[in-house]
Amino acid sequence: MAKIKYYYDKNSLSYKRIKLSPLNKLKKIIYFSGFVTLTSFLLIIIFFNFFDSPKEKKLKSEIYNLTEQYKLIDEKFNQVELVLDDLQNRDDNIYRVIFEAEPIASSIRKAGYGGVNRYKELEGYNNSDLIIQTTKKIDQISKQMYIQSKSFDEIVDLAKNKTKMLASIPAIQPVSNKDLSRMASGFGYRIHPIYKTRRLHAGMDFSAKTGTPIYATGDGKVFKVSKTRKGYGNYVVIDHGYGYKTLYAHMSKFIVKKGQSVKRGETIGFVGNTGTSVAPHLHYEVHKNGRKIDPVNFYYNDLNAEEYEKMRIISSQSNQSFD
Repeated sequence: MAKIKYYYDKNSLSYKRIKLSPLNKLKKIIYFSGFVTLTSFLLIIIFFNFFDSPKEKKLKSEIYNLTEQYKLIDEKFNQVELVLDDLQNRDDNIYRVIFEAEPIASSIRKAGYGGVNRYKELEGYNNSDLIIQTTKKIDQISKQMYIQSKSFDEIVDLAKNKTKMLASIPAIQPVSNKDLSRMASGFGYRIHPIYKTRRLHAGMDFSAKTGTPIYATGDGKVFKVSKTRKGYGNYVVIDHGYGYKTLYAHMSKFIVKKGQSVKRGETIGFVGNTGTSVAPHLHYEVHKNGRKIDPVNFYYNDLNAEEYEKMRIISSQSNQSFD
């Protein structure tokens, strides 16, 4: 019930009821409504600026939890990177060394993604830096794991072919030399027998009578046969695969042809004195990936530890070579 208001009329000396005109009533309603609307608007502004709605509270909580989860994931990926680095190090310095495979270049392992910005759609958010950083790590680790997986596939294949590889790598002396008496000159700088100057002697000389059998030191295919009056004279080159080749020079005769498959211990020709040579002997070289290396390390099927040490001492003597 509305409250009734009165005023004192001095003329009639009595209280009379206050009656509002319709216009005044309308003004009062408008003023009151405006006040209520303005107050409500201000309260809403204050509420939304200083207080979160239940939905906003829930969303903020979810954002906070997601941010913390991203940080944890980022830390986990850091640990994964350490483990992956260890695997890559073992792969390059142990497994690939054992199977004589070239290490994978760091530029390949650590290569990124070129071209357009792959993370543009992740920009513009409050936590964009964290999200982009984590996504980049996922991409990088995924690529490195793919490369490492392919590397392990290669190592598995090498392991399966280990028997074939061991049979192919040079591992015996190219002539019969049980007492090591035929080792005449080793790898290194030696006095040339004709020019009398110090030159790199890129192989080993085995003195033997003309016609002494020469053996393939590992399984492979004949890569080259040649007859010349100078240099190596009559010589044979065998490709053993896995980056290995062997050369047999100054032969009196060879009995193999180019492309022919040979087995370790198979006779391929005979000792001679052809080319630039001063006496019957075999000049023997081992090549690895195109580089001439010391053959003394490739007689492990023929020599025990004591014999190897004796051979090493003999081959290291700075004497005159036969070619």
